[in-house]
Amino acid sequence: MNDLFQAAAELQSFCDGRGWQSCFIGGIAVQRWGETRATRDVDLCLLTGFGREAEFANELLSVYRQRIADALEFALRNRVLLLETRNAIGIDVSLAGLPFEEDVIARASLFRFGPGLDIRTCSAEDLVILKLFALRPLDVRDAEGVAIRHGRTLDWERIEAQLTWLSEVKEEPRILTEMARIRELGLSS
Repeated sequence: MNDLFQAAAELQSFCDGRGWQSCFIGGIAVQRWGETRATRDVDLCLLTGFGREAEFANELLSVYRQRIADALEFALRNRVLLLETRNAIGIDVSLAGLPFEEDVIARASLFRFGPGLDIRTCSAEDLVILKLFALRPLDVRDAEGVAIRHGRTLDWERIEAQLTWLSEVKEEPRILTEMARIRELGLSS
């Protein structure tokens, strides 16, 4: 796990050194806000905007190995750049451009995972939003873990407002059903 945090800290330093706005989402953020679980990769939300994605991706590809053939083309099509470190730790870089993603990065804060490992992660609320938008079983469990640990202090109004429009965009009403269930779980813990 320490290798994972070290990889995250190095990636954060790389981005910060270029003045790029970013924060960690996914498993690293779950380690901060939710129930501890094993994670094998690093998920970064990197604010690229629209039109400059290749510029950011090419700089990352000059330092990190691509995890798939044609990683740049995949990233430009899917807004996710799939990389890995020299010691084969996976890195998923979400190329962010939406106002919601910009807000996720703006609300992020540093957390000390260990000596010299101050890593910027998304807020607990944004983690719940991202996890419930993904709606995979592991993501739902991660959102439950955040609610169990922080349910009484989470801004549920904000979570609901964001998930309402996101569930409409995705055409997935189950997102709101899961959110209501998880809110009850968090408030009763």
